[in-house]
Amino acid sequence: MNLPYELSLGWRYTRAGRATRRNGFISFISGVSMLGIALGVAALIIVLSVMNGFQKEVRDRMLGVLSHIEVFAPGGAAIPNLPQTLTEVRANPNVVGAAPFIAAQALLARGEDMKGTLVRGVDPALEGEVTDMFARNPVLQRLVPGGFGAVLGAELANSLGVREGDVVTLIAPSGQVTPAGVVPRLKQMTVVGTFDSGHFEYDSGLVLLHQDDAAKIFRLEGPTGVRLKIKDLHQSREVALQLLMTLTGDLLVRDWTRQNRTWFAAVQLEKRMMFIILTLIVAVAAFNLVSTLVMTVTDKRADIAILRTLGASPRSIMGIFVVQGAMVGVIGTISGLLLGLGVAFNIDVLVPALERLLGATFLPRDVYLISRMPSDPQQADIVPIAVISLVLAFVATLYPSWRASRVNPAEALRYE
Repeated sequence: MNLPYELSLGWRYTRAGRATRRNGFISFISGVSMLGIALGVAALIIVLSVMNGFQKEVRDRMLGVLSHIEVFAPGGAAIPNLPQTLTEVRANPNVVGAAPFIAAQALLARGEDMKGTLVRGVDPALEGEVTDMFARNPVLQRLVPGGFGAVLGAELANSLGVREGDVVTLIAPSGQVTPAGVVPRLKQMTVVGTFDSGHFEYDSGLVLLHQDDAAKIFRLEGPTGVRLKIKDLHQSREVALQLLMTLTGDLLVRDWTRQNRTWFAAVQLEKRMMFIILTLIVAVAAFNLVSTLVMTVTDKRADIAILRTLGASPRSIMGIFVVQGAMVGVIGTISGLLLGLGVAFNIDVLVPALERLLGATFLPRDVYLISRMPSDPQQADIVPIAVISLVLAFVATLYPSWRASRVNPAEALRYE
């Protein structure tokens, strides 16, 4: 008995089901298993695609404020030789933009309200090279040296109740020594604009100054670091290691994934757990094949016995039922892939339609900062899903198929 015959007979058993009531029930159970596999695979693809979309959306908004790589001096000190450092980083073929900056922490006060902030001194002429948001938004051009203007995050401005043109007080952490003791350094700043990156952490705690003004306030000799933009953000770690080996002086290098390591680790853990949980749905549907094939073997005992008397080997009998179970797994997996990818690639159309139908909003902008459901199907997720589904379906067929190959022809035909 050759393989094409096993395929033909296995496929015939898979789609059989109208001859008798028992066969119809077995076919129904087989269809339920197939549907379960399809829904499980589709759910996995849709959920992981949406999680990828959210991660990409937040990452893009985050990188609208952050840079891909930062080179900085230890302890918040000024870089000893800034022109040389800029020349060395721009010599790397992966670097497409570089801008010096000053990073410090301070308090921002308006009346009785006071907020802890991260102060960043920037060069308005170069900052657009490293952050896309400020390349499109000309608000930084309002920062002029000696003007002591400040650009605030939108949430920070709202919490302090300030608008463009208002005056706020910046309180530097290191004070100046006087006969009366240590007195904190205060500087009145004029709000010249705000920015909205869509990322709450930076919109609620970041203040941008001209780097010359920041150097005077914090008594620094120059920029404390250089922010870099590279061609491929996914290669930030490799480029950071290259720079660490080529830069002269006592400098540190940090890429964007390490700046937000906790957040990215939490997202990856959540994605991994969702993958495991939803894979269990596929596993339950796949192992429904066990009961389906066990009932099929019981129903086909006479057929098995006849095939054995005609010379079929136990291996061939096992192959027939493996093919039957595998067909259910393959059809269910392909159907799930088509359904999942169809929803994932059209979720921007389906979700608004569902919102209009139900009269509800799934993503309120004041809560999630985005008003549309993002989706980003990735091959790295889809291929493992399909492989796991097929493997589970194949494993589920082994025991019932082995039982079928052990049927004794004489015992099976005794009461036929």
